Amino acid sequence: MSIYIVDDNPINLTIIEQMLRKAGYHDILKTTAVKELFDYLHMNEEVPSASNVDLILMDLMMYEVDGIEATRRIQQIDSLKDIPIIIVTALGDSEKLAEALDAGAIDYVMKPLNKVELLARIRVALRLKFEKDWHKDQEDRIRTELNLAKQVQMSILSVPLNDTRISINATYRPSSLLAGDLYAWNQIDEHRYGIILLDVMGHGISSSLVGMYISSVLKDTIINFVDPIEVITELNHRMNRLDIKDPFIQYYFTAIYLMVDTEKGEVEYINAGHPPGFVQANNQIYELTEGCCAVGLFPEMSMQKGIIKYDSEMNILLYTDGLMEHVNVHDEKGMEQVVNIWLSSEKQEADELFDQCVSEETVELQEDDICMILIHASRMSN
Repeated sequence: MSIYIVDDNPINLTIIEQMLRKAGYHDILKTTAVKELFDYLHMNEEVPSASNVDLILMDLMMYEVDGIEATRRIQQIDSLKDIPIIIVTALGDSEKLAEALDAGAIDYVMKPLNKVELLARIRVALRLKFEKDWHKDQEDRIRTELNLAKQVQMSILSVPLNDTRISINATYRPSSLLAGDLYAWNQIDEHRYGIILLDVMGHGISSSLVGMYISSVLKDTIINFVDPIEVITELNHRMNRLDIKDPFIQYYFTAIYLMVDTEKGEVEYINAGHPPGFVQANNQIYELTEGCCAVGLFPEMSMQKGIIKYDSEMNILLYTDGLMEHVNVHDEKGMEQVVNIWLSSEKQEADELFDQCVSEETVELQEDDICMILIHASRMSN
């Protein structure tokens, strides 16, 4: 444990140092000038580094810079503000002591020093410092692991697809490091593509883990089952296999699954409790409303498959409910505006559409994950 003593009276420095050494504290630094403390803490550097000082005993009344001002300056630096500071003073001015505590000191002791009292307060301060450092290390470790988990989660998302007859791209804006939104697309055969957008209940770690669980079976499910009813049925069976002991906890997700056939010029889909997407085809706008309830709520589900045919070209907009919350912050007709912007856009890029629809100030208020998918397909000529 490293303790730094600051007192402009050399005799006081010697007395405190001897008390500490007899109590078993040997890593002791001392100075009569606050400037030397600042230099040791690298406070004059543009980015001060973390210090190995565990405790500062600071005299209250000193020349040039007093203990209150020194404490205030240390507390303003993120890498140093966790160092506990105990004020040592002969001044019984309650207003000054209150000012010192407001500046960031955690405690004070009065002169003449009582050895038992001083050591007791030091032990409390060092124990608090140890606990704070432990929690900070744990938070750093968790943050590192969450960043790694985020990288894994991002790596499983499908990359933009630009085939001759179909193009698909997405924008993905999680509200935290880990998100519950997920999307994927797979080519089933020469002219059929399976596309899914889903939103797991909740946010953060638990929803992202459920999303990862579902993502592990998505490709095989899409390729092997193909038909929207069979794909959603299989995913529902997978969700119901989750062995959650707590009867009050149930995970589920909303989703839209599409099977696009560029040879037939046809889209088959199931909307499982998800915000309806939009299809632009044949000079009309269709809402993707046919389907069933959210996936995972019940062991068995009845559902209605929707089918939309297109003659030559088709555009599709899919989104999660986080987008609805953001565009509706200032306007109840926000989604109508999104659709109008989407329809008027010559280039179908999800990132650009998002930037046009959601302002920076609403992004700062983001509390839910946001995902958008744009699909453009043209029918294969016979």
